[in-house]
Amino acid sequence: MSVNIVDRIDDLVSVRHVLISVSDKSGLERFVPRLLEITPDIRIFSTGGTFKRLAEILGGRAEKCLTQVSAYTGQPETQGGLVKTLDFKIYLGLLTETYNAAHQQDLARTAGVPIDMVVVNLYPFQQTVARAEVTVEEARANIDIGGPCMIRAAAKNYLRVASVVDPGDYPALLVRLQADAGSLPLALRFELAQKAFAHTADYDRAIADFLMTRSPEAVKGCYRGL
Repeated sequence: MSVNIVDRIDDLVSVRHVLISVSDKSGLERFVPRLLEITPDIRIFSTGGTFKRLAEILGGRAEKCLTQVSAYTGQPETQGGLVKTLDFKIYLGLLTETYNAAHQQDLARTAGVPIDMVVVNLYPFQQTVARAEVTVEEARANIDIGGPCMIRAAAKNYLRVASVVDPGDYPALLVRLQADAGSLPLALRFELAQKAFAHTADYDRAIADFLMTRSPEAVKGCYRGL
């Protein structure tokens, strides 16, 4: 397998396309309107409950800048939101490299866009399993798949993408975006990638630790027919 080694990137990357899909929606009411003030032509992609919350926050402005991921990809969300963002067009947008001609051809072929910032936090697995009466099935249902995948893809491509996992970082991001005319520098993208990989590692560790405390008999007890 050949590995694609990048030797040319930009320090400052303009944030024009943002994907937002969060379990913790705190801070969005301040963060998103300010993004629009800094970059009026920004385009925001979102899913499920996050899309509804953003539509409430943006009001009449939503029609111009807010797009459901399903409308962008052409693939509707599955029942219960089980599959929303696991789509070629999303990951092409996350992983594409600015100076890779083949990637740019793929974007043109699919009518895709490079996604410059991902704002994602995960299903509340740790809070779920902290309940004394939690079942294995309740825990399993709260294992996030799409979120960690997007975080990891964005963090891997810190060359161009900002991966934001902590609502506490919103104010500092806005300050930096304002200072750099809607762009983010490599140093900050790299710091966000460090935090993102630590976040997904902690999340996976919590899942593994919980499952290790349960026996096959406990799992069988959750389901009929066994």
